[in-house]
Amino acid sequence: MANTGLGVAGSGERRYGRTPAAEAASAALLGVLGGILGLAPWLITGAQLPVQNLWGEETQPRDMPLALLPLSQYRTTTLVALLTVGASATGLALRALGPARRGAAAACAVGGVLLVHGGAAVQSFSFAVLSSGLDPEPRSSIYIAGLLGGTIAAIAAGVVALLVLASPSRPVAALGVGLMAVPFASWLAAAAAFLAGPGGMPTFLATVWHWLPAVLVGAALSWCGFKPSARLWVWAADLALLWLVPALFTSVNYVLGTRVYLGNFSEMAVLSREILAATLGPAGGAGPIVLLALAVGLVGALFLAVLERKSRRSEPAPQGGGG
Repeated sequence: MANTGLGVAGSGERRYGRTPAAEAASAALLGVLGGILGLAPWLITGAQLPVQNLWGEETQPRDMPLALLPLSQYRTTTLVALLTVGASATGLALRALGPARRGAAAACAVGGVLLVHGGAAVQSFSFAVLSSGLDPEPRSSIYIAGLLGGTIAAIAAGVVALLVLASPSRPVAALGVGLMAVPFASWLAAAAAFLAGPGGMPTFLATVWHWLPAVLVGAALSWCGFKPSARLWVWAADLALLWLVPALFTSVNYVLGTRVYLGNFSEMAVLSREILAATLGPAGGAGPIVLLALAVGLVGALFLAVLERKSRRSEPAPQGGGG
């Protein structure tokens, strides 16, 4: 009996044959690989810093320095996608791994992601890559500060996405899919554009990137289900994110891509409010996307509920014990 008890205790230490140290190392490795995966679409281009409006001297694109992040006001949403999708992939992989010590494994995975993303940020902002090449004027300082703040926020968002998607709770993980659906589509679009080069991407793919988030959110809602009724809050949150996040991406791209307002915060705020209001309104085109996600979610959830009911009916009835 003592050996049996020891064996049970040992199974907690070595779930599926994995020691705590092996789980921690695996989680950290997942974080590193996820971070690299997220940056891969940019790294395969050669990772040369995009041409800067405020660069100190005229430089050809091929002569720009190496930068592990595409630092540019024209690529802010791509930067967000690169820094969040890899972390999200790590969260999904960690959820599939099912470590015995989820908290410790999640911390190691976060450490692995931060090692990659933090290193890329330090390399891109330091070592004479960005700051030393810009004109020594006040707008350059504002530009660097804005890019740095956005990069830190994107890295933090990636950590949040990792933790949410790694959660063993199905509703929480489904919420993470809703949070990452638009950045993931943006990541795929950036990867296709980088691989195809200027003018090389087929036009039909733009339609795919437009509708893909709705399909992803609908699939997540199907998987989440709507019983118990508290899960309906996840449905509402995911559909709201599908309405809001594309509008935010559009607003950020438009405002930061308008060079004339750079550094004029009052004008930038007014413009961002106008663009955001337009994209959130009926003319923004979010209605059909949200409706598609809702339809996919409802059909999928009902289909899965029917399958579950049939599975229960096919189970043999328990036999009662005789006297």
